[in-house]
Amino acid sequence: MKILLLNGVNLNMLGRRDSALYGTETLAQLENRIVAYARERGATVVCLHSNSEGELTDALQQTDCDGVVFNAGAYTHYSYALRDCIECIGVPVAEVHMTDIERRESFRRTDVLKDVCVARFMGKGVGSYLDAVDFLIANYGK
Repeated sequence: MKILLLNGVNLNMLGRRDSALYGTETLAQLENRIVAYARERGATVVCLHSNSEGELTDALQQTDCDGVVFNAGAYTHYSYALRDCIECIGVPVAEVHMTDIERRESFRRTDVLKDVCVARFMGKGVGSYLDAVDFLIANYGK
């Protein structure tokens, strides 16, 4: 199975952003950890990050992967463009959040992506990503 690990806006700030919420790992360290984890399970991971909504949309539309692990960051709360894209690409997308957005500020509780994603994992830091990888392999692996 080939998985696209897609990280959105401000996730390049991991390691510098509020460590109490997001931990101390950088995005590169997080990506390396997920690549190794997936490899142990027989899957390959392609990593991509962008702060641009359009580049994230392009990546989703152009992916040749079997599934996507996607942390859209703040775009989760208002990007109907990403929602519409996920709905029409025909590739299973597992939504990921390091924190539990249901227990954060009220504006973060809005999630316009959840209804078009095959699953949502949150509140476990890097563990949310690992759970999403396991889910995709178990349910969509070839």
